[in-house]
Amino acid sequence: MKALPPATPTVEHIDFEALESFRFADGIGYPQSYKDFVTSYGWARSFGLWLIFPPVLTGFADGRARAQYLSEHFRVVYLDGQEEGFDWMVEPDGDWPQATRLEVFAWSENGDFLLWDTSIRAANGEFPIWESRGLNSLHRVGTSLDEACAELSERSGQATVDPLQAHKI
Repeated sequence: MKALPPATPTVEHIDFEALESFRFADGIGYPQSYKDFVTSYGWARSFGLWLIFPPVLTGFADGRARAQYLSEHFRVVYLDGQEEGFDWMVEPDGDWPQATRLEVFAWSENGDFLLWDTSIRAANGEFPIWESRGLNSLHRVGTSLDEACAELSERSGQATVDPLQAHKI
């Protein structure tokens, strides 16, 4: 199920230049499904719960800097879990080496994360997408943001993407 576009996307704080010019370690930019989502929906709450962090202009909150902070937090929690021998944290679909490579790009209001494995890129430029539920498991939810959105929409029973107010920091 593909989400319906919001009536008026919130895009005035989106850094569209960064959306096109940013490069990952492999020298390639953001996956097309992510760029399409940000361009179409801007800053929004998806399926009643999910916040996908876009690149934002200087002075605005809720952008990729927030995702980087959450990625660091994710790694600290998972490293601690690995040291404690909590192998269930990477089940059912992940493993410990992979957990060190994952990058947060979305957060749910109940504390779950959507993450890219930026070390693996498909021929179409997309990253596989994983979900960490409560920082206690790793589930593969798609080969692109479009596929992950279909899964999240179906699971939530909602197909809406609601624009949110941009906030200055």
